[in-house]
Amino acid sequence: MEIPNYVNLILERFTAAGYHAYPVGGCVRDALLGLTPDDWDVTADAPPERTLELFGAAAHPTGLQHGTVTVVSEGRAVEVTTMRRDGAYRDNRHPESVTFTDRVEDDLARRDFTVNAMALAPDGGIVDPFGGQDDLRAGVLRCVGDARQRFDEDALRILRLLRFASRLGFIVEPSTSDAAREKRELLRTVAAERVYAELNKLLCGGHVARTLLDFPDVLGVVMPEILPCAGFEQHSPHHCFDVWGHTARSVGAAPPRRELRWTMLFHDLGKPQCFTVDERGVGHFYGHTAISCELAEGIMARLRFEKALSAKVRAQLACFDDAFPPERAALHREMARRGKDVVSDLLLTKLADNAAKSPEGLERAQKPWLAAREVFDLLVAEGACCELADLAVNGGDMAAVGFRGRAIGAALRKLLCEVAEERLPNEKPALLRRAERLYGSGYGAEVTKNRGEA
Repeated sequence: MEIPNYVNLILERFTAAGYHAYPVGGCVRDALLGLTPDDWDVTADAPPERTLELFGAAAHPTGLQHGTVTVVSEGRAVEVTTMRRDGAYRDNRHPESVTFTDRVEDDLARRDFTVNAMALAPDGGIVDPFGGQDDLRAGVLRCVGDARQRFDEDALRILRLLRFASRLGFIVEPSTSDAAREKRELLRTVAAERVYAELNKLLCGGHVARTLLDFPDVLGVVMPEILPCAGFEQHSPHHCFDVWGHTARSVGAAPPRRELRWTMLFHDLGKPQCFTVDERGVGHFYGHTAISCELAEGIMARLRFEKALSAKVRAQLACFDDAFPPERAALHREMARRGKDVVSDLLLTKLADNAAKSPEGLERAQKPWLAAREVFDLLVAEGACCELADLAVNGGDMAAVGFRGRAIGAALRKLLCEVAEERLPNEKPALLRRAERLYGSGYGAEVTKNRGEA
């Protein structure tokens, strides 16, 4: 196992001072899986005050009551925690007290899952008292000790379990799965920010579809809006899965970007509320998109989405039902109307949506969207004019023609529309000639008049 130099420097300083220090937890797990760890955590038998002394200005007290100090080494932050035993948990999140120890096995015993309860010894061996390596090889997620106690101690571990299942593709061991379901109501005690952080990671996992399919009852505690979807049959020739089955698979079919995965999770939430059956027994969901958007707004507000992400999801849901032929003018017009990024993501969500429907007719359903993607890519490669800044003329040019005030913007938007409809080339002479004709016809005069009256 190759340890980065910035981590080795920390380990060496502890050793030189007569202490024992070990890389521990997720970094060991990922390294054993052949992955590059995102972060390296260290546990040591040095008291936190001694860690502060050893590293001086490079050490920052980030949780002294629990023995945690953040050490900056070669510009990288490493969390160093004193080996400890945890006392009683009263709030289902944090221990009321901790006892420092010099036994790494004691520290590993307080951790959540066996695959996270391993440490790398100075001699290169793995300290693994709970069978984490065996579970890694078997692809199993199992709590350390009694699963119900682990979840009682820290309810967030329930979502961490689902996040690791989604990311690693591991099977959840039955007693751990049962305990997660039994203790799921404890998730109500977890802060929205922590829930949101875990859900973001869960949704971007490579095995998210199976995780969503396996645990809607658990996820429904923090997102009750999804519960009516589970088991709700669609009675549609276009769907062979119930609403939740389709939703979970469509999430997994989308590229692993948060705005796309959240969009797919939300896009059919409103279906159970507006289900009808026609005389042939075929199900319909008229108006479900608007309801889905409303439910999505509630979830995003409750989980405290960042404004940028909620805006992206909102933009995708707003155009999710848009349909247009895979033709240059139609795509160009949508790109100018919605923006290139929104249309690009719309095509991706449409492909993900269709991929989670009935396999019969899938090729036919995907064909126009694949064709639209080809046209979109061609327009992007050509540098197609899709916003006012792309026009070969600007406000000064419109003012020179004679437009004033708001009429300048109106004239530019009119030119952009005609360029996007491919009725007008994005060339300055042609645009100026068209602007002159517009001005001569009185275009924009009403805008200027109304502004003056105001």
